[in-house]
Amino acid sequence: MAFSASLRNLTHLGAVFSPTVDERRPSKILMLLEGRAGLEWASTAMALPWLLRCVPRGDGHPVLVLPGLIATDASTAPLRRFLRGRGYAVQGWKQGRNLGPREGGVEKMHETLADMHATSGRKVSVIGWSLGGVYARELARTTPEHVRQVITLGTPLYGDAHDTNASGVYRRVSGRTAAQDQGFRGQTAPPVPTTSIYTRTDGVVGWGCSVEWQGPQTDNIEINSASHTGLGVNPLVWYAVGQRLAQAEDAWAHFSPKGMARLLFPFTAPAR
Repeated sequence: MAFSASLRNLTHLGAVFSPTVDERRPSKILMLLEGRAGLEWASTAMALPWLLRCVPRGDGHPVLVLPGLIATDASTAPLRRFLRGRGYAVQGWKQGRNLGPREGGVEKMHETLADMHATSGRKVSVIGWSLGGVYARELARTTPEHVRQVITLGTPLYGDAHDTNASGVYRRVSGRTAAQDQGFRGQTAPPVPTTSIYTRTDGVVGWGCSVEWQGPQTDNIEINSASHTGLGVNPLVWYAVGQRLAQAEDAWAHFSPKGMARLLFPFTAPAR
């Protein structure tokens, strides 16, 4: 039995190198390696001079950042602080801990989005980490007139949303079943520019679940060797997010890193 489990984990670990989209739950080995998120945060602190030099200042448009499962706005504070420093009007979701799509929570996100749009008179870029990315896409699907673009980080866009290494936690804190969640998550990208940032070494969500359909308004950006819990504090993620947000509203284009940064991003995302 132990040998069989070990073999299964090694097989799942091999999904990291799959030439096709692999939506299987990450191996326990990758889950155990999630602790390296602290190293990603430390590397971002060291990379900050490079980021300030290479990430252009923004145009001041509003940005809404949504946290992942059981996380709060504290988890996205470093990213929001960086983006605020780049000139954006950034706001967290202001709903405390993310315990899933509970009654009133989705409505509150819509209210926040509408308020940001009305106050600024401009469309809002919405960034969602993990489960927060599911919310971001559905906000854009429901009210595309309020959304400039969507950026997701390690979000289970496709596949079985209840087959992740966080599914047990999700069921406990949300009280929801797979049947209740049926239809909550759309099976296509929303009708606005959408970027999925993912990593093949995600220990929580199968990396293939985060690969978006290819299209003129969709993009996939792979981050080498990142963890799921470190995506929000990873320097390459901050670079990619900053480049995405800096585009003119009417001139969105696929990701194209500049200069030496081109060597830091693989372009190996298989087509869904």
